[in-house]
Amino acid sequence: MTTDGEDSLYVLTAVLLTPAQFPSVLGDDYPAVCRALGLGPRSEGYGLVLGQDHSGARWTVVTGDVTQVACAVAAWDCGMEYDLSPDERTVVQVLPGWPLALAVSAPGLPAPHDPVVGEGPNGLPPVLSPPDTSRWGPAQRRLGADEIALQWAQWRAQVEEGVEFVESGGRPDSGVRRVLEEIRGYLDAPPPPGRIRSAFASGNARTLRADGPGWSVVARTDDIAFVLLDEAPGEIRPVGRGSELPGLLAALDSIAVRPAA
Repeated sequence: MTTDGEDSLYVLTAVLLTPAQFPSVLGDDYPAVCRALGLGPRSEGYGLVLGQDHSGARWTVVTGDVTQVACAVAAWDCGMEYDLSPDERTVVQVLPGWPLALAVSAPGLPAPHDPVVGEGPNGLPPVLSPPDTSRWGPAQRRLGADEIALQWAQWRAQVEEGVEFVESGGRPDSGVRRVLEEIRGYLDAPPPPGRIRSAFASGNARTLRADGPGWSVVARTDDIAFVLLDEAPGEIRPVGRGSELPGLLAALDSIAVRPAA
């Protein structure tokens, strides 16, 4: 997205912010991510366009044209060009800074830097900055779950033998049982949108992603689950199917949000 003059924005990337697809590193669910950005959670969601102005300063444009951003992301993922230029009428807000870390910059511009903005009622909102992922915590835990969902086959191959079953009434399993009980609670009291998400997987399966206070779960409806805990830095704990997990995953899939077709 480029325009003439000093108001030009040179687009580097864009991401969706919807109940079914949002940057997990920013929060456990869709409303939480919206709050982190100072936005109200709209059912149709937003698109976030990250770029630099003529001076190299970082800006995030929030657009209501979710379809356009989705088309751009899909084209870029396929290695195709797409000129993402949101119509000014669709721009909801322009926020200083970036909420996500980027390793790229616009050619021919000064290095990316935060703009100098005023705060308070007459100024812009505080400058956005990516969450700290240099140490284990909620942001790093959610990134780990993202990686497992993206590289399922690779992670699954490491636990072909010795995967543990966690059943009701069995012995405690270092926080995993607590997580499974909290996840079952979602069936009785549905959580905020985005706490449970369902995405396409090979065959007739779905990839499930669930998050809660201090934990993340990644699973396939036809296979096992992986649990990550804030209290267990860097550990990834597999949970075998046993007799209960298949039914639990199927029930979660039935209430999960899904990306638009």
